[in-house]
Amino acid sequence: MTIDLADFDTKAREAIKAFWGNREAARQRQIAQGKADQGERAGVTAGKNMDGFVLLAQDIVRQNGLPHADIFLKRRVLTLPGYFRPTKQWDMLVMNQGRLVAAIEFKSQVGPSFGNNFNNRTEEAIGTALDLRTAFREGAFGDSQAPFVGWLMLVEDCEGSRSPVRDRSPHFPVFADFQGSSYADRYNILCRKLVQEQLYTAASVIISSRSAVDTGAFAELLPLTGLRTFVASLGGHVAAEAARG
Repeated sequence: MTIDLADFDTKAREAIKAFWGNREAARQRQIAQGKADQGERAGVTAGKNMDGFVLLAQDIVRQNGLPHADIFLKRRVLTLPGYFRPTKQWDMLVMNQGRLVAAIEFKSQVGPSFGNNFNNRTEEAIGTALDLRTAFREGAFGDSQAPFVGWLMLVEDCEGSRSPVRDRSPHFPVFADFQGSSYADRYNILCRKLVQEQLYTAASVIISSRSAVDTGAFAELLPLTGLRTFVASLGGHVAAEAARG
């Protein structure tokens, strides 16, 4: 079975250009309105910054056997039941004939506050996946087979994300893979372990600098956690669902 990767590299570069372009446009609007003191918050609250990657994921679904699947992107139809809480909103849901095919989160982090944001993203990612996996086990999604559960993170490539971080753990040593690691490294480790522990079908982190607004350049840190692996895994899962009929 051949998986159609939907020219993902070209589309990812366009998504990167849009990401940085949208953030800068939002910042300029805040300056024009006399709210420049909001700093990076302007780009965060603008929303829709990851839409290019959402479109890529849609293309993967459409081109791997489910051209007529229901793809939900609007806030009011993105809610799934949980196990530890009543409901959870996702960024993208894919349904086929009433079956849950995929649930995907698209996240990003831009400096300077990498520390607190990394911890928050980590707790959110773990809790979200555990909640969904347990709800699935308890029959929350009917006769659906185990869905594709995806987490895609874009991190700014800069000194703050690339510099080694020191940790304090006075009672027991920090795991070796975290010692001296940067925040970019830690997102990579997180993604690897999220897949290793079968919380996510695919978890990917890519890094890109602000200068990529013109080129769309980005980098992967490890093949397992790279974008190619993410889209290939999604495409394979969709193709298997399509073969189910």
